[in-house]
Amino acid sequence: MAGLLFCGAAWAQDLPAPLTDDDFLFFDREQAAIGHQLFYDPILSGNRNITCAHCHHPDFGTSDGLSLGIGEGGQGLGPDRTPGTGADRIRKRIPRNAPGLWNLGARDIHTMFHDGRLSLSDVYGNGFNSPAQEWLPEGLNSLLAAQALFPLTAQFEMAGNVAENEVTGAVHDRIDKGWPILAKRVRTDPKYGPATVAAFDDVDSTEDITITHVANALASFMAVEWRSTDSPFDQYLAGDENALTPDQKAGMRLFYGKARCATCHSGPLLSDQKFHALALPPFGPGRTRQWDAYARDVGRMGESDRLEDAYRFRTPMLRNVALTAPYGHNGAFPDLEGIIRHHLNPATSLSRWTTDQAALPKAPWLEQTDFIVWQDRFEMARQRAKVDITPVALSDDEIAQLVVFLHALTGMSLDAPLFGVPADFKP
Repeated sequence: MAGLLFCGAAWAQDLPAPLTDDDFLFFDREQAAIGHQLFYDPILSGNRNITCAHCHHPDFGTSDGLSLGIGEGGQGLGPDRTPGTGADRIRKRIPRNAPGLWNLGARDIHTMFHDGRLSLSDVYGNGFNSPAQEWLPEGLNSLLAAQALFPLTAQFEMAGNVAENEVTGAVHDRIDKGWPILAKRVRTDPKYGPATVAAFDDVDSTEDITITHVANALASFMAVEWRSTDSPFDQYLAGDENALTPDQKAGMRLFYGKARCATCHSGPLLSDQKFHALALPPFGPGRTRQWDAYARDVGRMGESDRLEDAYRFRTPMLRNVALTAPYGHNGAFPDLEGIIRHHLNPATSLSRWTTDQAALPKAPWLEQTDFIVWQDRFEMARQRAKVDITPVALSDDEIAQLVVFLHALTGMSLDAPLFGVPADFKP
């Protein structure tokens, strides 16, 4: 079925080839079973009070249902998560939206994070360009394993604030200093220690367990648990002409034709893994260059330090996108229609955007800075001026068809995961 789509009087872009087993790296199921337990266990957080699942839970499409997450110090799960109270309350919102975790075990993925600060590269001699530079541990089984390490060292995500625990204190010295402390927790745990010895061929005793084994187990779990290749669209690509409804097919023709969505959301993974400026409505603390005194988000420029990369963000993959609202690198739009309309005309969308569209749990001590960037007319002018996409005119009916097509990217077997949420998980 992969081939050319006829769209009106012109040929549209090629449909991608269907995803197959060959498109994914191999991950060990026994190691994945360990990663499954670790993913839902607060043992990997500095204060033992948050898990990976608090920001990436299957109930919210492996995201958290918030525009900007509530990390270490928060309470609860999903859109109902609160920023905590007293001395334990959060000191900062997570600067960016928590992305979904679908198909991150794919072979062709070479770049991760909204700003691409993690990628396959030999610039540091270890196979990766990462925030840990030459201090990244050796033996990681994938880019996904490298990614799994960084929330553990992030102050506002899982590590905790300086002076609160030994992990964040060590990280404050150097990023790699906290990982051995977490590895010791795992290898001395009566459940994880023996299981890791049994699952990894290079581990003869619990003393051999390092943070590399933890990261590889987490990557193995995420890769096998959240692999999704059986959506109606996938079935259509594999040859089932009846897998899509007429409206879904109409939306697909728009996606690969007139709407030009596939210009960036291309290939089998529906992402070019490149960076584009869309003038999304800004808010929150953002991420900027190290010495910038701004509450703003400069996107790719924060990693590359090149002015031409300002306000550009990585194209997300789209499998199960209907489950991962809100949308955008900062979750600026609560639904698919909103983010589609923004892509069609960024300038108009930005001018009409209102702050109530942001899903931000109330935190009065942070609200003064949540939208402070809008008071900086020079910064807002820079962001408005940097747009990499050309406006496209679509009717309301055509936009509705695009939304229907994006729902056709939802997997058919998501209610039957290999592992599922552990019965003892406590949000």
